[in-house]
Amino acid sequence: MNTTVNKLFPACLSLALGAMTAQAADGLDRTVLPIQFPKQPALKELYAKDVKTIPPRQEVKAPAGAPNVVVILIDDLGFGATETFGGPLRTPTLERLAQGGLRYNSFHTTALCSPTRVALKSGRNHHTANMGFITEMATGLPGATGEIPNRVAPLAEILRLNGYSTAAFGKWHETAVWETSVSGPFDRWPTRQGFDKFYGFIGGEANQWAPYLHDGVARVELPNDPNYILNTDMANQAVAWIKFQKAMTPDKPLFIYYAPGAVHAPHHVPQEWIAKWKGKFDGGWDQLREETLARQLKLGIVPPGTKLAPKPEAIKDWDKLSADEKQLFARQVEVFAAFLEHTDYEIGRVVQALQDIGQLDNTLIFYIAGDNGTSAEGGMVGMFNEMTYFNGVTEKVENLLKVMDKWGGPETYPHMAAGWAVALDTPFQWTKQVASDFGGTRVGMVAHWPKGIRAKGEIRAQFSHVIDIAPTVLEAAGLPEPKVVNGTPQIPMAGKSLVYTFDDPKAKERHTTQYFEIAGNRAIYKDGWFARTIHKAPWERLPRRAIDDNSAWELFDSRTDFSLSTDLAAQNPAKLKELQAAFLEEARQYNVTPLDDRVFERVIGSQVGRPDLMGERKSITVAEGMAGMMESTFLDVKNKSKTITAEIEVPEKGAHGIILAQAGRFGGWALYAKDGVPAYDYNFLGLQRTTIAGTQPLPPGKHTVRLDFAYDGGGPGKGGVGTLFVDDKKVAEGRIENTQAGIFSADETADVGIDLGTPVVESIGAEAKSRFTGRIPKVTVEVK
Repeated sequence: MNTTVNKLFPACLSLALGAMTAQAADGLDRTVLPIQFPKQPALKELYAKDVKTIPPRQEVKAPAGAPNVVVILIDDLGFGATETFGGPLRTPTLERLAQGGLRYNSFHTTALCSPTRVALKSGRNHHTANMGFITEMATGLPGATGEIPNRVAPLAEILRLNGYSTAAFGKWHETAVWETSVSGPFDRWPTRQGFDKFYGFIGGEANQWAPYLHDGVARVELPNDPNYILNTDMANQAVAWIKFQKAMTPDKPLFIYYAPGAVHAPHHVPQEWIAKWKGKFDGGWDQLREETLARQLKLGIVPPGTKLAPKPEAIKDWDKLSADEKQLFARQVEVFAAFLEHTDYEIGRVVQALQDIGQLDNTLIFYIAGDNGTSAEGGMVGMFNEMTYFNGVTEKVENLLKVMDKWGGPETYPHMAAGWAVALDTPFQWTKQVASDFGGTRVGMVAHWPKGIRAKGEIRAQFSHVIDIAPTVLEAAGLPEPKVVNGTPQIPMAGKSLVYTFDDPKAKERHTTQYFEIAGNRAIYKDGWFARTIHKAPWERLPRRAIDDNSAWELFDSRTDFSLSTDLAAQNPAKLKELQAAFLEEARQYNVTPLDDRVFERVIGSQVGRPDLMGERKSITVAEGMAGMMESTFLDVKNKSKTITAEIEVPEKGAHGIILAQAGRFGGWALYAKDGVPAYDYNFLGLQRTTIAGTQPLPPGKHTVRLDFAYDGGGPGKGGVGTLFVDDKKVAEGRIENTQAGIFSADETADVGIDLGTPVVESIGAEAKSRFTGRIPKVTVEVK
């Protein structure tokens, strides 16, 4: 028997029943999108003046009474972080919505950014949508290509084609990296994934002080405002869009996807918000775990008798840390707490805008407090510059103490120590990336809809998952799941609508089986049982065992062991074997196999079958006006010799500004002129800066400025010698001791004639300040 077809039959039957309901309501078949209107009969009149009755206009409208929908997704925040779920961090907006709605304490993600986002917005498992890992580390294997297929239509497109206005604000992280250049294709950009409006960043993280943003597909020029910060800008944009839409079309429902970069690293927030948290975490992460569990028990967030899962062995006991370590680590989490509080405040402004225009009562809000668990990617001591992690450089406590007071400000790109991630995932053991533990997947979720949810301030314990949100929205809006979208037959949604839980706290659980898998960390939930294997911790460079070694699986009964604290594998080997078989069945059905535990190996696309926009090219020629080239779409100049040849025209007033730069303050390089004098700077992770500069200003007229870098070789991240030429005459030479081996930046770009974001060269500056005063007809970058 074909088990896959057998499993899909109930879903298809459900779609058919929904379709009949929808068609009965307005006579339209909403299972095929765009909606096909019946052919109108031809008019018999020959002249318009003779027409007595104008035929009714055919217009797509949402079902009568369909609610506005707002999906809020916080980044990198664990189950035990917010006050609403017993944590220490203030989130008054989340708390307000919870008091007027429902808290879900068994709600799950995939354990990682891109996979969670595509699953949330499609209602399908992440491997079904080809998002087995983050977009930057896609492979050529099925289920992990990073290319969302047309047969997985997103919720936004379904709603748009059913009469909704749609907008996305903030983080995207769902576009294949080789499709993020000005050449597109733009099919997997937000505005072709169902959103009329997009304002945010395409990649996985953003500098809150100097983000690289798009409005639709157009680059946003940042204002010259020293107080600018992305969180506030996002809220301003969302509030304006909401009010504008409802002013123009008050009866047309909205769908908003609001996804701040917070609280993903870098942790950036104004100092006045940080000051509120001074001294609040001096008791340390072990005490915080105990206090959080006590609050969770008191609030009923976790069942009576819940115990703390054991802390990972790599996390030191707080009382064994030095005074310097305690001081540094406390400061790090103070900044994190402020970052979240500030984010929640700005979200509150968006919610208030809905109330101010009388729309809140019929707005279904899902506030999801984390796309995965809190991140432990800061390692054991945290980071002043997150890019050190991706370049194999370990930061030291003694150096971090010197810059502790700057933490969270524009001069930093920080992350916190992993001990706090474990504490903010209380009562669980693990963190983000670990798909085989609830600390990596379970997050707090609140649903609020005054017109549609009668219960207030209650808790729902039914197992649920991000793939349940899309079917919930469709049911709440009175819409069927479509069979065909834009001419493509659809893969049925795997999620289960949560509407059945809205007014019945004891309703029988409908989402009874769910697999989890990220880079070898894998598990399965089935009828309350949970089987898993911990394959690799976030701070570990290598997996703990071979991918085909199944000797370390554990078994838990989550119905009586909320925190997964007691392994029952030895007591019940038959149940473990049953669940392992169930995992393989789910894995084969949803495109999870072949299992792949490569992580850092995925950085180089050619080694894993990921397309590279540059392909085998050894050179690229660019010119003025070409800015905003993401690192994944630019020529890779790392770990090799290179030549940069720029043809420039110097005006009478002299040359000043950037000729060509890549990345910024936290690592990068730039060819430029300062007060007429040509120069080249290499910025190694903000830790070591090298300047190779001429001695004479360039006279007015045409010139060729060339930088030759001779790489030492002998492995990645080595140094070399840079030589600067003007019109083929050597004007300077210098040694660059270290170069970045992994990446320059996750969010900054290569730019001609300007340095977007943060500056590579502080004395030149960034954005408009860095604009070159002359012309740049041609710059060629060549690698050897």
